[in-house]
Parts: sequence; structure tokens; C-alpha cells
Amino acid sequence: MTLMIGVTVSELTYITPYPKTPAPNLRVIQIAEHAFEEKMNSMFTIEKLIDNTFALKEMFSILKSFIDTANDTVSNTEVQQLMLDPQTHFDVVIAEWMLTEIFSGFSTIFNCPLIWSSSMEPHSPILQLIDEMVHPAYSSNMLGLFEPPYNFFQRAINTLIEIGLKVAKWFSALIEEQIYKEAFAAAFKAKDLVQPSLEELRYSAALVLGNSHVSSGAPLKLPQNYKAIGGYHIDEQSKPLPKEFKNILDNSKHGVIYFSLGSIVPSKSMPAEIKNGLFEMFRNLKYTVIWKFEDEFQNVPDNVHIVKWAPQQSILAHPNCILFITHGGLLSTTETLHHGVPIIGMPIFGDQAMNVKKAVHKGIGLEVKFDSDTPKNLKAAINEVLSNQKYRDRVKELSLIYHDRPVSPGAELVHWVEHVVKTKGALHLRSPALHVPLYQKLLLDIIFVSLLLFLGFVFFVKFMLTRYLKKKTDIRKKTL
Repeated sequence: MTLMIGVTVSELTYITPYPKTPAPNLRVIQIAEHAFEEKMNSMFTIEKLIDNTFALKEMFSILKSFIDTANDTVSNTEVQQLMLDPQTHFDVVIAEWMLTEIFSGFSTIFNCPLIWSSSMEPHSPILQLIDEMVHPAYSSNMLGLFEPPYNFFQRAINTLIEIGLKVAKWFSALIEEQIYKEAFAAAFKAKDLVQPSLEELRYSAALVLGNSHVSSGAPLKLPQNYKAIGGYHIDEQSKPLPKEFKNILDNSKHGVIYFSLGSIVPSKSMPAEIKNGLFEMFRNLKYTVIWKFEDEFQNVPDNVHIVKWAPQQSILAHPNCILFITHGGLLSTTETLHHGVPIIGMPIFGDQAMNVKKAVHKGIGLEVKFDSDTPKNLKAAINEVLSNQKYRDRVKELSLIYHDRPVSPGAELVHWVEHVVKTKGALHLRSPALHVPLYQKLLLDIIFVSLLLFLGFVFFVKFMLTRYLKKKTDIRKKTL
């Protein structure tokens, strides 16, 4: 988890558990590494994925872990000192949004605009902070179970998921409110400010910088203050490969397959049966395999290179890299589009399933699930992707769409941050839908009043008709 909390022309302050290389005008506040990754490793093991033993309580544990991480950040001693310092001023706060809005308190403390950074494709929980929730009839949710167009069953499931996310947020909001009050109380008091509720600040962001792009996601309708900057983390010029990797890629006669499952759930957590099966499967391929693997392994096939760290972007940029086997994290799927390399996705948790489904739907790769048949199914997928030109053609086509932008995503990020600072919060970009209650969005009040008027009209016509008929009957009786 990282949080960038302030940027000015002359100085940037960066709060993170993973400090980067020092740079001029950069102040780094390092917070203790939370047990978040350890919790992920224990909750989302490949064994549980194979056995389908994920429990609902573990999903709530993930939400709690994100909130705990935010709590660790705002309660950090250096962060508290930063907020209490009357000489500290910022032009803008940029905070990573991950299921909690606790960090929105920073912008009020420093009297500057707030920008959320989102690491996922646009979805309801983030969009409703600046506009409104996406429509479940044609938009994917955070879990990404289906790709549109949806049938009746899929629309029903999507709707239930959106309702479930709302209910979960109602419960977590109580915890967030308490953390926010305790962590920011001293700073508000020191600066003689009235502390607003977190609910008041929750919707105060100037805009969202989303790590997304239409080439990898869906062409959703988005508010003016959602800016898609997918790929901003990718170097415009790939860094040179270290010598050992360069030799592997340069000397591969049939091409290189790069295999990495990310860092949250490491490859070493695979059951031995699957690991051995994969090694034997790779042994029989004509291709060279670079496998990012966090442990030592004996009897490695000659065509397989086990590495604990790999320069992923530089590997994907090499013309001899012909396939990327990935867990489906959004950074990885974006990088494969940037470099035009087809994929095989093996999702584990979170938005990975959604990202891989989108990649399959767009025709740039296949999905292989973790089960006892993984080695056999992965071999079949490798043969299909590498023998069928349509996957490489399609990823090259989407890569063109990805690159065909007025400016680079990094330049667009800088532009919009500066725009928010110059316009003091970019109020002109904020959606009016943010302040419209749900019943008004659904026109329920208009429907209700219209129904009352219609029923009133029907009643009036019925009353007049009854009165007319009664009067006519009375006249007829008198003539008799």
C-alpha cells in the first residue's frame, strides 16, 4: 500500500511502506509494513483456490485488512507530526483508494484538494465517490464474474453483488468513522478547525486518477473527473536487460515464455504435485521459460530458468518474449498490452479474475484455472496461443489502440494534477449526479406524483360519470 500525500512545485512528500530511491525534493515517510501481505498469503492460498474453500468471512477480513493498513498510516508518529506542523502546506493530496476513504481527512487538514488514485478498472465503489454507481445491467463489478452482454441470471447476480457491496460499506463505515475521528482529532484541534464527519469528506475528491484504459477495459460512460491513466507506471523507454536475462532472451531459438504470479500469492505456495507437473510440462516444450519463483528447486529442466526477481517490463519488451503467463494483476495486463504480448491468465483473487476475463473476451489470451489438471490445461493453452496467430494479431491491434493517445499516460497524470491545483479543486468537473438522491435518479418522486395525478383523474372521471348517470336516472324516474 502506498499513499502520496502532497505535491508542490518545489517539494513532494511520499508516505509509503516501500521507500524508493532518494530523489531531489522528495521527502519520504516510511510507515511500518503492515501484515497485509501475510494475511493475503494465508487467506488466498493456491490450495484453497483449488479446493474452493474461500469463506465469506475471509472476504470481510480483506476489507478489514485495508482499513487496518489505513489506520496504521494515519496513526504513524511521523504522519501525526506532519499533520500537526503549522509550517507544512501542500497544493494537493493524492491518496490511494483501497476500499476506505479515511485518507480524505488529509485534504481538510492541509486545506487543499484531494485526488483519489484507483488501481482497478472503474467500478461502483470508486465512481460513486465522484458521480454514481455503475449500472449492473451492462457494467462489470469489482468481482468481475461476467462480461457483457448479460443474460437475466447474470444481471440478477450483478445486482445482488452491488447490494452486498453497499451493505458491507454501511458496516465498515462505522469503523472508518471511529478511526478517522481518533487519528485526525489532534490535528484539527491544533489548527483550531472543526472536525467534520468522514461522511461529509467522503465525496470531496476533485477527481479520480484511474489505472485503466479502454483498450483493456470496457467503454463505460464515465464522469468528467475520472481520468484514465492506465500505463502511467511503464517506462516510455524500456530499461536495458541485465546481462543474464539478455543472454537468455537473445539466445532463445523458439522464443521465451515469461511466467510470474505476482508477489501476493507466490509460486512457491503451489502444491508440490502441481509444481512438479509444471516443471515436467515445461521440460517437454521447445520454448525457453523464465519463471519468477521465490524458492530453490532441484532438477530444473535445461530450458527453464528460475529467478527470484525479474525485470518484467524489459522482458516483455524483448522481441523474443512470445507469451506471458500471469496472475492477471492490472499492472501486468496493462504491460502486456503496452508491449503487445499475448497472455495466459491464472487468476487468484481480487480484480485478477475480472482482468483475465476481459483479456479473454478481447481475444488476447486464454484462462487456466488452478486445479489438479493445471499442467495439462496450461500446456494445451500454450499450444493454442502460440500456434494460433489470431492472439498475437489481436494483442498487436489493442496495443495500437493503447498507444494511440494525444499524450502519454504519465503526461496526462501530470496535466490533471496541475489542473486541479491551478483551478483550486476543479469544481467545474464535478458531476451534479453526486448530490442527487437515489429516488430522484430513479424518478420515483415524479412517478409517484404522476400516479397520484392519474389516479385522481380516474377517480374524478368515475365520480363525474357516476354523478351524470345518477342524474340521468333520476330524471328518467321523474318522467315516469
